[in-house]
Amino acid sequence: MADLNNTDNEITNGGEFEKSNSFSESKGTVEIQDENLEFEKLLDMYDNTAASYDEGEVVMGKVIKITDSEVIVDIGYKSEGVIPKQEFLRPDGSISINIGDEVEVLIVMEEDQDGRIHLSHSRAASMKIWDRIEAAHRDEEVITGKVLERVKGGLAVDVGIRAFLPGSLIDTHPIRNLDSFIGEEIDVKVIKVNKKRGNIVLSRKVIIDEENKHKREETLKTLKEGDITKGIVKNITSYGAFVDLGGIDGLLHITDMSWGRITHPSELFVVGDEVEVKVLAFDKEGEKVSLGYKQKTDDPWEGIAEKYPVSAKVKGKVTSITDYGAFISLEEGIEGLVHVSEMSWDKKVKHPSKIVGVGDIIETVVLEIDQDNRKISLGLKQIEPNPWEKIAEKYEIGSLIEGTVRNLTSFGAFVEIEEGIDGLIHLTDISYTKRINHPSEVVKKGDVIKARILNIDPENQQISLGLKQLTSEAWDDFFTNHEVGDLIEGKVTRITTFGAFVEVAQDVEGLIHVSELDTKKIDKPEDVLVEGQSYSMKIINLDRDEKKIGLSIKAIIMDEKKKARKKKPKPKKEKVQKTKTENKEGTINIGDLVGDQLSSLRGLTSKASPAQEEETPAKDVVDEEQQEEKEETAE
Repeated sequence: MADLNNTDNEITNGGEFEKSNSFSESKGTVEIQDENLEFEKLLDMYDNTAASYDEGEVVMGKVIKITDSEVIVDIGYKSEGVIPKQEFLRPDGSISINIGDEVEVLIVMEEDQDGRIHLSHSRAASMKIWDRIEAAHRDEEVITGKVLERVKGGLAVDVGIRAFLPGSLIDTHPIRNLDSFIGEEIDVKVIKVNKKRGNIVLSRKVIIDEENKHKREETLKTLKEGDITKGIVKNITSYGAFVDLGGIDGLLHITDMSWGRITHPSELFVVGDEVEVKVLAFDKEGEKVSLGYKQKTDDPWEGIAEKYPVSAKVKGKVTSITDYGAFISLEEGIEGLVHVSEMSWDKKVKHPSKIVGVGDIIETVVLEIDQDNRKISLGLKQIEPNPWEKIAEKYEIGSLIEGTVRNLTSFGAFVEIEEGIDGLIHLTDISYTKRINHPSEVVKKGDVIKARILNIDPENQQISLGLKQLTSEAWDDFFTNHEVGDLIEGKVTRITTFGAFVEVAQDVEGLIHVSELDTKKIDKPEDVLVEGQSYSMKIINLDRDEKKIGLSIKAIIMDEKKKARKKKPKPKKEKVQKTKTENKEGTINIGDLVGDQLSSLRGLTSKASPAQEEETPAKDVVDEEQQEEKEETAE
């Protein structure tokens, strides 16, 4: 085309030269006319050979030049076409074509004022894709697309043009993790096209449904109970896994996954796994299938008692740890439990993790087999000798021990006899006489004390200790050397509302009740007793078994009165007139005066004979004798 333009210029210039020089030789005129005829022929030939295109038509072209902003393409037209370079740029800024490449373009504008044809490669590709999409929709063809990203309600898929795949049409069951599809190439069908609005809706589910329908028909024909078959794990729940057997799903329940113990199906399976399972039950009409995984092998619990006899030592791996113990795997499908109480003889284990860790290989002793409930009880402490058996041999009941107060509770004090071995001093074994509300009243944590062993129970790992029993010898000596009626000196140690506790010997106390403080009624013991003061008392009760001593001051007073009466001579029988006027102490009181007056009145009406007066005893003497008899009877 450049040559044609030059020839045209030359002809034009030749005409101008002819006019300017007025050259009109005949030979020259004939030559110019011949050249004009030749040029017209050439133009006709070019117009006939150049292709003819319309706007909006898609044609093939060849890249002949690449500039900073444009790509020049020869489409076989009389003028070159231009395409914005941006249409060929990759995301990283590099260009995707080279000179000489053939590309498909759309004629946007035939020629502009500069004689250039405007082309578009991207629009040509888009038109071609839309044609293909519409054809796929019309013919229900399967196309392949790449998942770009997750969008609201589904996925964005590149099928040459950005299209939408709703979440409900991704699979036959709900998909929780749509992100797992990003970057994947998937087969889909076009179910809706709107070119004007640029909308394309896809479905993957319709393809799966068609495939499953065919597979289901085949599976239903061949599947039967007891079969071993393969399937793909489609979904996992807390109670099991759903396995695609070929158009029909079967449920593999968690209890049918392993002979051993698992807490979640994800411990064994992952979505997408190909698994071999056994058909346990098949409902052809309801299309329900129950599957088993552990049933492919024999039940390891059969004959378990013979394989792991009680008291046998076995090794296993710690698979999990809970608050109450550790689970030990003895073999595939066989686990035993070491309870936290079976981990140490002499330590109080707060948590099993303080003793063992997951993955540890440990040796244990079989304690119990429960084949029906598939349970094995194991013991870790039984590997070592029981120190409590040695305790029973080492210490005798009644022997004296020394230990450290390790802990105080509301019911007693724990004393460490030796490392890991504690004995309990119960609240009731702290004192014979004192009422102890809390052991802290007598001992403190950390105190080193002596105590007496009352009982040893190796089976239940218990030792009973006593503090008050340390004083048993003192009590025995007191009971041996004293009897009821003895007079003793005692020091008041504590006063209560009902009486007072009195120390009658070292580590020996007795009680004087408020009613035994005096012959007259005493309301408050502190009115007549002082703590720390010693008093003479009489023993009125001894109970060796209960370690109780009853004391009395009142009994001493009554004894003294009785002795005084025995020493005093009996009064002679006198006239009533005289005895009623004077009492035994020779004094006159109001009662006597009243009596005398009454006697005088009687005398006025009838006088007693002298003999009667002499023989009638005085009333106060009679009353006193009767009172003495009552007191002696009360004693």
